[in-house]
Amino acid sequence: MTPSFTKRESSPSPGRQPAPEAKLVDAVPLLDLHRQYLQIRSEVLAAIESVCASQHYILGAEVEGLERELAEFCGARDAVGCGSGTDALWLALAAAGVQPGDQVLTTPFSFFASASAIVRAGARPMFADIDPRTFNLDPTQVECCLRRSPHDKLRVLLPVHLYGQCADMDRLQHLAGEFHLSVIEDAAQAIGARWGSEPDKARSAGSMGISAAFSFYPTKNLSAYGDAGLVTTNNAEMAAHMRRLRNHGSPRRYVHEEFGWNSRLDAIQAAILRVKLKYVEEWNDARRQRAATYDQLFAGAGLTATEKTTAAERTESAAPIQLPQTSAQAHHVFHQYIVRAYRRDELREFLTARKIGTEIYYPIPLHLQPCFVYLGYLEGDFPEAERAAKEVLALPMFPELTEEEQCRVVESIADFYC
Repeated sequence: MTPSFTKRESSPSPGRQPAPEAKLVDAVPLLDLHRQYLQIRSEVLAAIESVCASQHYILGAEVEGLERELAEFCGARDAVGCGSGTDALWLALAAAGVQPGDQVLTTPFSFFASASAIVRAGARPMFADIDPRTFNLDPTQVECCLRRSPHDKLRVLLPVHLYGQCADMDRLQHLAGEFHLSVIEDAAQAIGARWGSEPDKARSAGSMGISAAFSFYPTKNLSAYGDAGLVTTNNAEMAAHMRRLRNHGSPRRYVHEEFGWNSRLDAIQAAILRVKLKYVEEWNDARRQRAATYDQLFAGAGLTATEKTTAAERTESAAPIQLPQTSAQAHHVFHQYIVRAYRRDELREFLTARKIGTEIYYPIPLHLQPCFVYLGYLEGDFPEAERAAKEVLALPMFPELTEEEQCRVVESIADFYC
């Protein structure tokens, strides 16, 4: 287990170095979409103009083009565009045959849609605790859950690739095979992420389950200028089913084979995403570089333990900031840069006063959400998820973030703890 933070002395430790002096930066936003827009403005406006001139605004050639390009990008056979990442999860579950009375096992530490989509499909969410190092679903806890008692109605294992890092898909897929479960990836935050110990053989998020759901909400690494989502799959029959479901259950005009939903991706969003897709690998590389810069700045400021420090020593030294950990097999795309912070809420107020943007992803675990009281979970059932909810803090992270801004963030955090 990862040690909890304990109170530090007010004076810095003897080995602690002053935080790097930052150039004058007045404010640091959590995310600045305008900087990215300025880089691609002419391409985006040309893409929008092309759609407006065509007068084809819903589905059509732009959506089909995006589906082909994203399927290839993710290493999947097919892709189905839809109205949002939430709809993408529902489409994936419905096309997998999830029905009322079924159960779906997922993480209690994620955005609400990871569980609400299960309910929307008519099924019942089940939870297993997270790995405290990565915040992703813990395969050991999943195995305990599966072996503890029979789950005859459990149909799907739904791991979330949280913050841009893939869950441990090797172990999770092994368990899914043993217990005859389908795997659906919640890859809403993980476009471009990969999993595998050998880089040239690593599998992409979106290619490892029977299907995977992506979100292109404006804050995502690959973002639309509104809501948009997509499902990837290697199953042609499932892809065809999802295309019907997103269009009122209709395979052709005015013929409805089943009850579906209105979740058609609009052509303007698809056109914008096609422009941005050309740059997403470059932007993801920039995010990794900025994550590495944060790591170096925090280490230089003495705010966190070194890699050589043992767990026992870390408990005693109680560094106030605990940095994110990346699995050896993970190709992380850092949708968010998340730290664990001692006195998290006070630190956040301090940073807000200095005009530094932060966010908490997520302050309430899913099993403690009021609407899920009927599931019967209690506080204490998933201690790692609950502890994460009390400690995590997202710091400014986007490809155009400057080193001066990062210095300002770390300097301010050092000032808080001094």
